[in-house]
Amino acid sequence: MTMPVPTLPAPDAVRRRARSENFSVASVVLGQRTRRHLLAVYDFARFVDELGDAVAGDRLAALDDAEAELDRAFAGVPRSPLFRNLAHTIRECRLDREPFARLIEANRRDQRQHEYQTWDDLLSYCELSANPVGELVLGVFGAGTPERVRLSDDVCTALQVIEHVQDAREDALAGRIYLPREDREAHGVGEDELVAERASPALRALLELECERAAKLLGSGGRLVASLSGRARVAVAGYVAGGLATLDAIARVRYDVLAGPPHAGAAARAGATFRLLRSAS
Repeated sequence: MTMPVPTLPAPDAVRRRARSENFSVASVVLGQRTRRHLLAVYDFARFVDELGDAVAGDRLAALDDAEAELDRAFAGVPRSPLFRNLAHTIRECRLDREPFARLIEANRRDQRQHEYQTWDDLLSYCELSANPVGELVLGVFGAGTPERVRLSDDVCTALQVIEHVQDAREDALAGRIYLPREDREAHGVGEDELVAERASPALRALLELECERAAKLLGSGGRLVASLSGRARVAVAGYVAGGLATLDAIARVRYDVLAGPPHAGAAARAGATFRLLRSAS
C-alpha cells in the first residue's frame, strides 16, 4: 500500500514565494500561457522540495509516490490537480521526463547525503537539484538547444550555489552542509561556525570563495541571454540578473550571511536585468 502524495501549500502561497526565489516565474512580461506553464514546472519543483525537506514520515516513499504520479502525468492520467496542470504543460510544451526525474532524485540524495566533500561533488548535486529547472524553462519557451542547455547549466548551478551561501546557517541547523568539506578545512571553518550569530573572518573568506565561483559560472548568462529573443530573453535575463544582484547584496554585508540571508530588492534586480539586456543586444 502506497502513501498518499502530500499536497502543496495553497497555490497563492506558492506563487507569492516564487517571487522571492531565484527562479521567479511570476513576471508580468511572460504572458498568461507561458506564465501558466512555468508555474506548473515551478509548483512541481516546490512540491518535491517539500517532500524532501518537510513532509512527515517516510520521505523516500513519498518521493517514490511522486515519481509514480509523474509517470501518470506523462501517460495522461494523473490523479492530483498539481500533476494534472503539469500534464497539460508536458503535453503542450513537449517536455522530457528526465529533468523532472532528476529533481526527484536530488531530494532522494538529500535524505542520504548531508554534506559534500569537494566542489566537484557539489557540482554533481547541482546537476540534479538545479540544472533541470533551467532545461525545463528553455523547454517551455521551445528554446532548448544543446548549447543553450550547457549555458543554462552554468547559470542554474551558480544560482544554487548562491542559495547555499545565503542559507548556510539554515541548512546547517537542518543537518545539511552544502559548503564543500575540503573548502571548509582549507579555511579552518568548523561546523559550529556555520550556526553562530555572526560569521567569523574565516567563514567570510570561505563564502567569498564560493561567491566568486558562482560569479564565474554566472558569466555564461550573458551569452545565454544574447542567444534568445522575445519573452524568453527577458525571462532568462531576469533569472541571471537576480543572481548577480544577490551576489552584490551578499558582498555588501561582507559575506556575513548568518544574521539573515541577504536578498536583493526589486529595484536592484530590475536594474541588473536592464543592464544585462542592454549588454546582450
